[in-house]
Amino acid sequence: MPYAADVVPAPVSLRTDGEVLALRDGARIAADPDLRDAARWWRRASEDAFGLDLVPTGPSDPDADVTFGVDTALPADGYRVTVADGGGHAVVRVVAGAAAGAHAAAQTLRQLAGPQAFRRAGRAALALPVVTVDDGPRFGWRGVLLDVARHFLPKADVLRFVDLAAAHHLNVLQLHLTDDQGWRIEVERYPRLTEVGSWRHESGVGTWRAERYDGRPHGGCYTRDDLREIVAYARERGVTVVPEIGSPGHVQALLTAYPELAARPGTHEVRTTWGISEDVIDPSDAAVDFFAGVLDEVCEVFDSPFVALGGDEVPTTAWRERPDIVARAAGLGLVGPDGEGDVARLHGWFLARLAEHLRSKGRRAVVWDEAFGPDLPRDVVVTCWRGHAVAADALAAGHDVVMAPEQQVYLDHRAADGDDEPVPVGFVRTVADVRAFEPLPAGLLEARPELAGDLPGTVLGAQAQLWSEHLDSARRVDYAAFPRLAAFAEAVWNPAAPGFDERLRDGHLARLDAAGVEYRPLDGPRPWQQRPGVAGWPRDLGAERAAAGWAGMGGWVEGRDGAEPGKRPGRG
Repeated sequence: MPYAADVVPAPVSLRTDGEVLALRDGARIAADPDLRDAARWWRRASEDAFGLDLVPTGPSDPDADVTFGVDTALPADGYRVTVADGGGHAVVRVVAGAAAGAHAAAQTLRQLAGPQAFRRAGRAALALPVVTVDDGPRFGWRGVLLDVARHFLPKADVLRFVDLAAAHHLNVLQLHLTDDQGWRIEVERYPRLTEVGSWRHESGVGTWRAERYDGRPHGGCYTRDDLREIVAYARERGVTVVPEIGSPGHVQALLTAYPELAARPGTHEVRTTWGISEDVIDPSDAAVDFFAGVLDEVCEVFDSPFVALGGDEVPTTAWRERPDIVARAAGLGLVGPDGEGDVARLHGWFLARLAEHLRSKGRRAVVWDEAFGPDLPRDVVVTCWRGHAVAADALAAGHDVVMAPEQQVYLDHRAADGDDEPVPVGFVRTVADVRAFEPLPAGLLEARPELAGDLPGTVLGAQAQLWSEHLDSARRVDYAAFPRLAAFAEAVWNPAAPGFDERLRDGHLARLDAAGVEYRPLDGPRPWQQRPGVAGWPRDLGAERAAAGWAGMGGWVEGRDGAEPGKRPGRG
């Protein structure tokens, strides 16, 4: 059965006459050296799924049945796929501007072969429609965040998630490796980070407001070799892994291992509940040196040009309680309108020091939007999760931004109203809601006329988030992510394409089934996907927008009503 009409995300242009041809067993595959990873991945996936032998040959083989070639007239992430009649069998020609386009082409070619292409083994004809596809993405940064700090995922599950992201033309995986509830990356010079900080004695169940715990230890970490494997595996599929090492807040696991770095003295323990901890780093020179050492090892393991530094949800209470920290802020020239030392500005100062260190290693820092301010270097990328207003300000100040608004693309939020949704937290975000996501809506531009011209900052793209407070297994990640992540992928690849609902229902869900994805059915959860009796914390998007305005709402803001640590109106 041809699946030419059901590709997700939809190509910019797809033309077919309905004819279907099989790729013959023993077909020869030629690939330009720059596109070898994409061609090799497609060959191996196709051999496994269909039980074929496909033969790699020289890059200039004139008799090749399948070719992957470079066309420098195309954008780096653009491609063209043609499937033609080679005398009763399929002949495939892929041309791409560079490796990025070839990876996307390989995934489209896989989809054209139908659901069987998403299985690990089988024996069937590899049938392809006679087709011409011309394609390329709207945005260069098409990301998804996977939180492995709140609930650890074994390496095999992370590799599987990389496959699913790549299958949807997503090219950035932000791996959230550290938080209050666990430290997941081995750092050789600081072994206690994983010896002590990688496990907690129990976990909260449902919203922290219910004060319910499971009584079961939870933990895990990745060795440097594990992470190198994840990075290489992702690279071979066209995905860049961006590590996130959070500071100066969300550090309770770190402070349990190295309490001398804490703003508040005493003992600490890896956090067992969710919300925001008042445990923060003492923003000292010693802490800067400590994190520089961590980042040195991060840069040895990860090849990404970007490294995320966190910077979100940083209570300053512990800093304000320390006269020496207030004096330090004043001594650094970090003063407020009253001329006194402003400890809040230590937030930006601390992250700026780490960003400078990354710059010296040829890397670029990424921070959450709370870190945006006068002390943040302009080359730092700002990921905007608290709404559109802060994104506008960051762009106007010269920062490149990634759009990740909680109100639209936090996929751990509930997928529908009703008690049958497992741990129903946050806003209702349906498949249709996510598909309608627009990173820079017209309303923002109308409200901010100064954004109509050329801005010093650029929207690099967008990113969906899968925070894992309530996603305690790969099955729960599947449920939260799919099929909404497929809708997000189309929104950032080709938002003008019509017919998403039909393509999802008539073709793409069968691919997810073949891949073993335990997605949320379109008509609601299966019985075993529910969590009866586990309390969530639903939020009303309409009410919050009415109170704050669609562009200005979002996130935790210190000092705002209801925003004290542990009581933010967040994910539950």
